[in-house]
Amino acid sequence: MTAGKPPAVAAKQPVVAAKTKPFKVRSLADLKQVKKEIAAQAEREAQLVAQKALEAKRAREHRSLFQAAVGKVERLPESRIANLKPSPPAPRPMQHLLDEAAAFAESISDEVDVTTLLETDERLSFRRPGVGPDVTYKLRRGKWSIQRQIDLHGLRTDDAREALSAFIREAHKQGIRCVRVVTGKGLGSPGKAPVLKDKVHRWLVQRAEIVAFVQAPPAQGGAGALVVLLQPVR
Repeated sequence: MTAGKPPAVAAKQPVVAAKTKPFKVRSLADLKQVKKEIAAQAEREAQLVAQKALEAKRAREHRSLFQAAVGKVERLPESRIANLKPSPPAPRPMQHLLDEAAAFAESISDEVDVTTLLETDERLSFRRPGVGPDVTYKLRRGKWSIQRQIDLHGLRTDDAREALSAFIREAHKQGIRCVRVVTGKGLGSPGKAPVLKDKVHRWLVQRAEIVAFVQAPPAQGGAGALVVLLQPVR
């Protein structure tokens, strides 16, 4: 050992499987020796495999510890390049604004006086200004076949209003021309007055999609239903 120098530390050497030399078996003792050599070689190989697995495990653990310690990283911007990209504007809730505008445009009131708009014949009917009386005449006689229907009977006023608005909007969007709206005859209402039916009259005349409506014929609901004609899709 040289004075002034720390003692050298022997590096841990990996287990290496030793090569076996050819061996001739001449006796039972030689056979036993061969078995011992085979067993020893198998043990060395198993130790080598175990050592490699242990080293791989330690390497993975080391990488995991390093990543956990460092955490999420971001690339630093190049100091010699100016960032001229403008900041994006603050997001605006456009869909929410559109939904509110549509709801406002489609709002229908219970306070509209429709007595001057309805034709007071034997069956109350409505036709938009500029629409000839032949439209309601043909509507009563099934000129347009009924393609969809909605039953509002038994619903509360607010629920019925929302359901009718959604029904008319979707039917018109799909190009449907003629629908039936079931209101009931009001026999279960206080005083047996057709409260919902009167409200439906008010609601329908406020919808731009409506061309006309008439009381349904007896076979299609009579006084408890309306046959409604919608505008064609443009």
